[in-house]
Amino acid sequence: MVDSTTPAHTIRPAVATDASELARLVTALGHPTTVSELVDRWEPWTTAGNTALVAVMPDGALAGLATLHQTVVLHRPEPVGRITALVVDASVRGQGIGRSLVAAAESLLANAGCGSLEITSNVRLTEAHSFYCHLGYEQTSFRFAKVLASAD
Repeated sequence: MVDSTTPAHTIRPAVATDASELARLVTALGHPTTVSELVDRWEPWTTAGNTALVAVMPDGALAGLATLHQTVVLHRPEPVGRITALVVDASVRGQGIGRSLVAAAESLLANAGCGSLEITSNVRLTEAHSFYCHLGYEQTSFRFAKVLASAD
């Protein structure tokens, strides 16, 4: 019997001690990352104003991750919030975890003064695009990327 008063998951800010699970989730998203690489990036990334939210299952396991960024741009009157990565562990997809992470990100970024929220997503993740549209997001632009040569 399932206790309907026990939430299936909770959302909280990610912390440095989540590194092992964060590396696992980032790798699952298609960006192979070791724990040591994530630990090395954590302080500069958070010092730059970035944050992450995680979905925690009742047993303490992390089931999802959303990384957030805010930026001030000259062509908009308010800062822009961005979800730069969103991943839910494949074993628990369809349980509202992604929806909860996006809702928490919307709330956090709106309270931080952002006037809009953008979600970046790889062009190959078509199921994710459908999910974002279902949540009321629309494709408004294209993003182009290029790997830069090191200045060394």
